[in-house]
Amino acid sequence: MYFLSDEERKKLLHYYLPKARREGVAEELRGWNWSQPPLSPVYDCPLGVFEVASGYCSSSRDVYLRRVEGARSKPNGAMFQGSLLHGLAARFIVATKGLIYQEGVDGYREILRKLQEMTLSELLDEGLVFELASLAEADREELERKSRLLLEFERGRLIARLQEALVKQPYIGEDALTALAVPVVVEQKLDGSFLGLSAHLSADAYNIGQPMIVEVKFGEPRDFHRLATAGYALVMEAVYEHPVDVGCLVCVTFKGDRVIIRRDIHLIDDELRQWFVEARDEKARMVYEEIDPGLAKDCPQSCPFANRCS
Repeated sequence: MYFLSDEERKKLLHYYLPKARREGVAEELRGWNWSQPPLSPVYDCPLGVFEVASGYCSSSRDVYLRRVEGARSKPNGAMFQGSLLHGLAARFIVATKGLIYQEGVDGYREILRKLQEMTLSELLDEGLVFELASLAEADREELERKSRLLLEFERGRLIARLQEALVKQPYIGEDALTALAVPVVVEQKLDGSFLGLSAHLSADAYNIGQPMIVEVKFGEPRDFHRLATAGYALVMEAVYEHPVDVGCLVCVTFKGDRVIIRRDIHLIDDELRQWFVEARDEKARMVYEEIDPGLAKDCPQSCPFANRCS
């Protein structure tokens, strides 16, 4: 999921990155200018990027209920599926890196064998396994099927990347092999406090080989999903003081026994950055001043807070 195809890589290198350099970003919208308007936070109300970027509730009352009234909710089916599949993919990436360091380059056959034999039970979080077992039989079997499909897809991709790196680089060491074959940091931890956000943010992934923020969604894409890549880009610029100009939304769906992946590579430009900052300020003000925004006009019944708004 985290790695571009050859065609996507070419488009990134020969279209998106040159376009980003040509068009540039307004200096006041670079994350390293967090101490100046419009990036400097107005309200002392640290929110998560997911709260700022989420547009599933059109009135943002979900943020109000969670932050002001202290409401707790149980994840709906789509949220649980996303959490489980996210965790599976991330843990498989980490397990692959661990095997490379554990076995070394000379033990590559053992690495491949262990990757081939790795099972869902080894990779899924214990808490999620318990919740999975509590689902209705049909729902549990469907989610297990999707998990197996995703694991097989990721297994094939990573094994191929390892073998390609090994045949090209006869003198490679385990650290370089990890960086070359698995050039991604999953669940990247970031301190968003410079921008008035949570100090404990977690980006889905940061692709080192093609420097960009990666956000994974299990389901259909929505226009506000790009706000997450903008938020994490601003935070990375504030923390590390280097530009992050490109984001990639990875939308994963399933069709029969196939994993379908659509990647939305996009520039994190002035407009997207401004949209994120305005959403941050609006939601932070709502929480800080305890303003109930009222019911959404199109409140979905799948919303975890639907019973609080009925």
